[in-house]
Amino acid sequence: MLTGPRPATADDTTEPAAEPPKVELVLDVSGSMRARDIDGRSRISVAQQAFNEVVDALPEETQLGIRVLGATYRGKDKKQGCLDTQQIVPVGPVDRTQAKAAVATLRPTGFTPVGLALRSAARDLGTGSTARRIVLITDGEDTCAPPDPCDVARELAAQGTRLVVDTLGLAPDAKVRRQLLCIAGATGGTYTAAESAEELTGRIKQLVDRAKDTYTAAPTVVDGADGCAGAPLLSPGVYTDRQEFSAHRWYRVPVPPGQELRASVSVALDRPVRPDYGVLLRATTGDGRELVRGVDAGSGRTDVISAGLRWSDPSAAPSPRPSAGTLIEPDVVCLVVSNAFAPRSGTEAKPGMPVELTIGVVAASPAPTGPDLGRGWLLLALLTVAGLLTGLLTGLLTRWWVATWREN
Repeated sequence: MLTGPRPATADDTTEPAAEPPKVELVLDVSGSMRARDIDGRSRISVAQQAFNEVVDALPEETQLGIRVLGATYRGKDKKQGCLDTQQIVPVGPVDRTQAKAAVATLRPTGFTPVGLALRSAARDLGTGSTARRIVLITDGEDTCAPPDPCDVARELAAQGTRLVVDTLGLAPDAKVRRQLLCIAGATGGTYTAAESAEELTGRIKQLVDRAKDTYTAAPTVVDGADGCAGAPLLSPGVYTDRQEFSAHRWYRVPVPPGQELRASVSVALDRPVRPDYGVLLRATTGDGRELVRGVDAGSGRTDVISAGLRWSDPSAAPSPRPSAGTLIEPDVVCLVVSNAFAPRSGTEAKPGMPVELTIGVVAASPAPTGPDLGRGWLLLALLTVAGLLTGLLTGLLTRWWVATWREN
């Protein structure tokens, strides 16, 4: 019997209006970007190459903007230098030639007002019902606080603006890494260190492409539990949570008779981890009996690892349409997300890694619930007979050939 609070839903309000995905790239052009320590090239030249390749590969439906910081003021007045941020390409359908020309003229110049640039980028993207994305590329920490960039990120998250900030660190030290992790963590984004031109280009492309996949609605924030009994009830939708290294998070999903649960989980690797990691998604009963466990599903991304499962009660046939006033009690299935990640030396464990959980409940599929050949027995028999006949014929031909060769 389903008791307790009403299930959380991925959208308890109205259907979001269809809007194109919106992304703004925020590039640090402060003086430190002159350093030549990435593949023997300057940091700014690597970033410019990455921008050109991303613009060329940009999906047609994506609206892109570009904002810079520390790009114009060459003096030493910190107060003036810390106001140095401009939008060089407005958010909208991209003129590729214009965008690449604007980036090509950038030369490392001034201070690093990251907090101010983030606040300005949020204004550039505007408001709306769909998720929007800022991708911050920098090689250093903010030199102009206040406003502190972590505080700005928390401020944006508290406004409920459906805004995600992903951060990319170019050759970052520990202090820069902590700041970029804080910015990403506050908004449900990811952090990645890019130490080569190839890493930077690939990562920006992934983040821009991800905006296309997830722009229709921002995932609902949910807090998984340490056990099934106190786990939140989830209805079909997309949810986001955080999970620490080698941990388990529990959720509950009501599944009516004749319905099938389909669930998937993706964990974004927003910090360095040791190799041979993995994610496991299981469905269990309330007392811990395992119903089914998922298998790894390759996502095609090097920064995400996923798993999925499907389950329906094999003993529960679809019920006829109930009469008015009839109450059909759903089964409550417990979902367990587990990971086997281990941090590299010096990697911070908190906040937990971003987890995205997708829940679907649909009409039960007639497909078997376990390994079962079914009508495939006939095909197996035919293949077996064909194999025997082929082997026999091959043997006879081989004996004839050997006999003929010996006679000659």
